Order: sequence, then C-alpha cells, then structure tokens
Amino acid sequence: MFALLNIMKVEIKGYDLSTEPHISSFSKQKVIIAQAKGKPAEISGKCIGALYQVYFKLKFKGKKMEPPRGRWPVTLNTPENQWTAVFALPIPEEITTLPEVKNLPVEVKIGYWEYGQTAEMLHKGPYEKEMITTEAMKKYIAENGFEIAGTHEEIYIKGPGMFGKGNPENYKTIIRYPVKKKK
Repeated sequence: MFALLNIMKVEIKGYDLSTEPHISSFSKQKVIIAQAKGKPAEISGKCIGALYQVYFKLKFKGKKMEPPRGRWPVTLNTPENQWTAVFALPIPEEITTLPEVKNLPVEVKIGYWEYGQTAEMLHKGPYEKEMITTEAMKKYIAENGFEIAGTHEEIYIKGPGMFGKGNPENYKTIIRYPVKKKK
C-alpha cells in the first residue's frame, strides 16, 4: 500500500516520534486529497497511488515529500465495507492547480487540513493493534482535561514495502486526534 515510502526520501524531520501521548499544535496545511469508501485494505492503495501519481507530476522547487496521512471519519462499529477514508499528501502553498493525470482510480483535489491542538503519539506495530495506542491516547486526553474534537488521523511513517507487506512489527504510524479543553 505504501510502497514508495521505502524507495523515496520522505521528509520526517519535525515529526514527534514519541511513543508517549502528548498535546501539540499545528497550523492548517495545504494538501492534495483523495477519498474513497470501502474496505480499508482495498481503498488505501487506490487513494495513496492516485496521490503519488499526481504529486510526482507537480512542479515546484525543493521537492521534499512528507509522509502520506489518512483520516478515518467513521466509528469502529461501521461495517468494514462502508468505511470512508480521506488520504492526503502535503504540498507547498505555491501549488494552485493540479496536472492532468489519466485513469486515476479516484479523484484528487487540492484542499486544506485544519489542525489546531492535537493529541498524538507514535504507534509501533501492525495496524490491527492500533486500538492499544488509541485507547492510551483517549485515556491521556480525558485525564488531562481535553476531549476529542474531530476525526482520527494517521501519518504513515513506515508501512508495507514495495515487494510485500514487510514486517508489520516495524510499521510506524503517528496517531492524531484534534482536541479541545473540556468546559
């Protein structure tokens, strides 16, 4: 699914890779976006692939690719084949139009992802075990006087490789939730 991460220079400087939950603050970020509905394993590759196809046709100075990210605006009790995922790759502010790319499996468009205060931490291991990390974050959020104020987000630092899924125990994913102080 994230094959290109292992053969490209992905810029991860500036990302907090702490395995302890913490609160951070981020400004909005310009991104290219791809969205799909279906089983996560099936839609992820289509969206990430489409984003990369468009990204590599963009023309701008100092191309330093940041890791892809995904937002999952569904509840865990949603049937797997009805999950919605929104994937994004950050782009510079100077980009105002996208190049034409034929036969994309999903639409790619320019947008902004809003941030503000977020709770985040690094999850190490298979995606199937992320629940342990998200539960630790939810506990931290509540114990520190915050509440979740938006959609679950994942930043894919290291995932499956080009020639297979690799060792899931070595996957690295930053988990984020927008938060706000409880009143």
